[in-house]
Amino acid sequence: MSASSDVGAKLRDSRRTVAVAESCTGGRLGDALTDAPGSSDYFLGGLISYSNDAKVDLLGVDRSVILEEGAVSEKAAGMMAQGVMRLFGADVGIGITGIAGPTGATPTKPIGLVYVAVCSPERTECVRYVFEGTRTSVKDQAVARAIQLLSSFLDG
Repeated sequence: MSASSDVGAKLRDSRRTVAVAESCTGGRLGDALTDAPGSSDYFLGGLISYSNDAKVDLLGVDRSVILEEGAVSEKAAGMMAQGVMRLFGADVGIGITGIAGPTGATPTKPIGLVYVAVCSPERTECVRYVFEGTRTSVKDQAVARAIQLLSSFLDG
């Protein structure tokens, strides 16, 4: 069983739904989660919030967070997850933001830096990753880790 099928079974068994807010992964997480047959039982939708304005206007990310900490930050990822959960009325929300490269690095934020947040109404969990490799590889690794984080989040 694939990781997305496994997490899908957990969502279905627990009668929970999920929605995703993606930036650097550009829709790959939503694609991965909907690869499993029957994913319409638990996947409500996703938003590719690539621009800062989309993060603010559609997901409710506080503009001050983007100005002070950046769109690629733990707070932004958490607010993206919370915003998409509210937007779709899901039980669980996921937010992913990062720098896939090959450009966009800063002295404090390297290429491959990705934050993945998973939230429910009760809690939010966010993990910082730094992946190596090509732009495609960074995106693929971010999606794989997001699915793993969702799986462990669902386990409690």
